[in-house]
Amino acid sequence: MNLELSAPAALPTANVRTRVRVPLRFADGFETVADVFTFHDLVDGREHLLLGLGDWAGAVERSTAGGEPPLVRPHSECLTGDVFGSQRCDCGPQLREAVERISEAGGFLLYLRQEGRGIGLYAKLDAYALQDEGLDTYEANLALGRGEDERDYRAAAQMLLAVGAERIRLLSNNPDKARQLEDLGIDVAERVPTGVHVSASNVRYLEAKRDHTSHTLDLAGIGELFGVTA
Repeated sequence: MNLELSAPAALPTANVRTRVRVPLRFADGFETVADVFTFHDLVDGREHLLLGLGDWAGAVERSTAGGEPPLVRPHSECLTGDVFGSQRCDCGPQLREAVERISEAGGFLLYLRQEGRGIGLYAKLDAYALQDEGLDTYEANLALGRGEDERDYRAAAQMLLAVGAERIRLLSNNPDKARQLEDLGIDVAERVPTGVHVSASNVRYLEAKRDHTSHTLDLAGIGELFGVTA
C-alpha cells in the first residue's frame, strides 16, 4: 500500500520514518500487537506515535474501496493517568478501552505528546492544585494564563494521511477533535463515543467536559451515586 499520500496544501506532507512491531500487555492481562510508526516532518516537531492495531491495513483498503473506514483514536499523552493510574481523569481507562476496540475493528491509535491539553506536565499539576481550590479543569488552565485547550491535531492529520487513512471512524467523545480533523482534510465518517469511566475523584472533571465543551458523556445520576454535586 502507498504510505506517501499527498496532504492538503495547507498541511505539509509527513513521511514514515520507522515501522516496528511491538507486543503490548496491559495490567489486566489484555494483550495485542501494534505496528508502531514514527515520522519525519511532523509540523510541530514533536515525537508523536501512530499505532496500527488489528487488521489496520485491511481496514484502510476496505475504506478506500468504499467500505467501513478504520477506527481511530487520537489520545493525548497523560503520564499521571496512562502510567500511574491517576483517578483524577479518565485517560488511562480510555487508552485501555481504545486499544482493545481498535484491535478488534482494525485501525489506529495516535499517541500525541500533548500533556495537560497541550500545556505540559508541570502546568497540568499546577492546574490540579487550582482545581483543589474549587476551579474546574478549564478555569484552572485559564487562571494559569493558558488556553482552555491548547491542543491541535495537525500532526495527527499528517500521520493519518501518511498511512492512507483519509477517511476514519473517530473514537472520541470530543467534538473539537472531529472539527479539527475535518478542517485538516480527514473525512470523519462517524463519531464513536468511548465508554464512561467514572470514579469519585473525576466526577467534576467529567461534568466539566460534558457541560463546557459538549463531550458526549452520559453522566445522569453519576454525581449522586458518588456523593458529588456539580
